[in-house]
Amino acid sequence: MIPAGFDYHAPATIGEATALLSRLGDDAKVLSGGQSLIPLLKLRLASPRHLVDINRIPGLAYVKEADGALRIGALAREVDLDESDVVRARYPLLADATRVIADPLVRNLATVAGNLAHGDPANDHPAVMLALGAEITATGPFGARRIPIGSFFKGPFETALKPDELLTEIRAPAPPPRSGGAYVKLERKVGDFATAAVAAQITLAGDGTVADIGIALTNVGLTPIKADKAEAALRGRRPDDAAIKEAAQLAADAARPEPDLRGSAEYKKDVVRVLTARALRKAIERAGGGK
Repeated sequence: MIPAGFDYHAPATIGEATALLSRLGDDAKVLSGGQSLIPLLKLRLASPRHLVDINRIPGLAYVKEADGALRIGALAREVDLDESDVVRARYPLLADATRVIADPLVRNLATVAGNLAHGDPANDHPAVMLALGAEITATGPFGARRIPIGSFFKGPFETALKPDELLTEIRAPAPPPRSGGAYVKLERKVGDFATAAVAAQITLAGDGTVADIGIALTNVGLTPIKADKAEAALRGRRPDDAAIKEAAQLAADAARPEPDLRGSAEYKKDVVRVLTARALRKAIERAGGGK
């Protein structure tokens, strides 16, 4: 398939990029990794008149801890997360997720920011960032603003980004001691979108109770879903089998899947129940020092 014609722009700075987006409005699409956009162009499911390629803007391809957060720049690739020592050591939830996204060829180009900005509820990073309590930095012609991840996803393929804004950075809060996370995904074949997946991030208090908890679900609703009731059921309790079982059921109750080739809605909800229990147990083990 051949995309429809478009004008190509390659700004050298964030300012040039946002000025272009401000001038071109809804007629423009931003190209970073292109692993979602290029197939849409080739299938003509998207036919923008202008493509704004931000890959020549320097200084955006970083993954680093600073100011109490893991900061991921707009041009950091999935492979950068996979190869990051700090991600492997301190953010196992992120490390789990990046290893199950598509395949190595895709991960060499795909960006974390693009995964979020695309707004696809089947993508893996939206639920991961919800569980982590991340924050988005959006930069437009009049400066930058921060958007809590819980306010970022507005609907299927719809985010809080304005037409003249770039997603320039993601910030995930640095985990305190006795924290752990896990991402567990069921897919029909390696590299596929999830039938369902669950992200869990947990911090244990000194007495072994749950001090903080984040649970979020992938591809079982029109947007990624934060399982608030499941989190509330665990917060302040010892995460024993009974508590995990109750939280897993509440997470399944929060899912709103549609039936498709991956299974019925009832099947997917039960998958969420099973995966939530597995993700919580792995996160708790890691919070206690396990791998």
